[in-house]
Amino acid sequence: MGMNAFGLLRKMGCVHGKCCGQYQLPVSDEENHDYRDAGPHANSLQNHRHILSESAVYSVPVPSHSFHLQYSFLTQRGHYPDSPDKENQDSFCIKTQFQGNPNLHFFGVFDGHGQFGAQCSKFVSDRLLDILSSNPALLDDPVEAYNSAFLATNSALHESEIDDSMSGTTAITVLVSGDTIFVANVGDSRAVIGIRSENSVLAEDLSLDQTPFRKDECERVKRCGARVLSVDQLEGIKDPDIQSWGDEEKDEGDPPRLWVQNGMYPGTAFTRSVGDAAAENIGVIAVPEVSVVQLTPDHLFFVVASDGVFEFLTSQAVVDMVNKFTDPRDACSAIAAESYRLWLEHENRTDDITIIIVHINDLDNSGAGSTDRTSVVDTKAALLVAEKGRTEKLHFMGSEDHPLRSESFSEVQPNLHEFPADRNPASVAPSPTHPNSLET
Repeated sequence: MGMNAFGLLRKMGCVHGKCCGQYQLPVSDEENHDYRDAGPHANSLQNHRHILSESAVYSVPVPSHSFHLQYSFLTQRGHYPDSPDKENQDSFCIKTQFQGNPNLHFFGVFDGHGQFGAQCSKFVSDRLLDILSSNPALLDDPVEAYNSAFLATNSALHESEIDDSMSGTTAITVLVSGDTIFVANVGDSRAVIGIRSENSVLAEDLSLDQTPFRKDECERVKRCGARVLSVDQLEGIKDPDIQSWGDEEKDEGDPPRLWVQNGMYPGTAFTRSVGDAAAENIGVIAVPEVSVVQLTPDHLFFVVASDGVFEFLTSQAVVDMVNKFTDPRDACSAIAAESYRLWLEHENRTDDITIIIVHINDLDNSGAGSTDRTSVVDTKAALLVAEKGRTEKLHFMGSEDHPLRSESFSEVQPNLHEFPADRNPASVAPSPTHPNSLET
């Protein structure tokens, strides 16, 4: 395959930018905010300017617990010098007062990949929104509601006119229900929350990236028939029998990927997604992992972002940047600018970058004063993994020690998963030299 093929693989799972369309929406505590990503890229690739007045900060109340969510968002098309006309395949969705419930709000980022990634992410977000919004049992049994909606959406994508054989989307969503949040993840985008701890703000991962770096995910896809190899291993440059790739944050640009037994495809660097029909036979599934967190006054904000942000930035670095700025617009811009700068420091291109920042304001409940970083309400939240007729029950134990332990169980129980579908035309294209970027 050589370096040209490797370059193509580096782009698999990276999205191209359709947006940075410019408009400002009204800021209101009373409005039902329903945002969908749409419109052409309004700025030239050379004009990486974040015009602060053209983005907005939005606020929505959670009356059941007398606090407010204040949020902003940004999506930026990647820099693809070899493909200047590529779309932004990142999508995001924000739906407040979901189902007419003033205490129910969700936020999601969808990272499309492959030739038809933009269509896949749009289809998935729209279809999931339709299914979830019409389900009266959403709050009675959110696990079942999300799981069935997600799987139905995956099946609908397969049956649609979109060719998802080698295209699909990952997704990370946060559903706020009163003072509880449900975090659902499929793929390698990420949600992280900032927690006050004495004189600092600590990053707590709300999701675990689903990649072959995770031992449990690597073993699962191998049982489904996948070969797990880096490109160098596939080409014989490195020993394929050494199944150790080190730390995900130090993969040096050649991560482990999934391959069929007798072919050189699909080469995905993630183990779960929606779509990617050709990869389903080797264990790439559309089943989310879900964690449940009860918010306390020590939870200051959360971030939902595509892997274009986390490719070179740690969760703590992102939380530090959010904490540096009072205005979430500035934080969005600074994170995107720093991500952009780091991409160009390592490569001649960037990934698409999408960020939602949500501040949790004026929350006062019985958890006041708590500094327990492992704030998962049910530390044994049931997570399902479907694999060749077998089901495992996984327990997400929180990011303090980041283990996922599994045990077989005979009775199949559904997984909670969330995929809100509102794509918003954000109007920001930050510069690597944004004046508000974090100082080092």
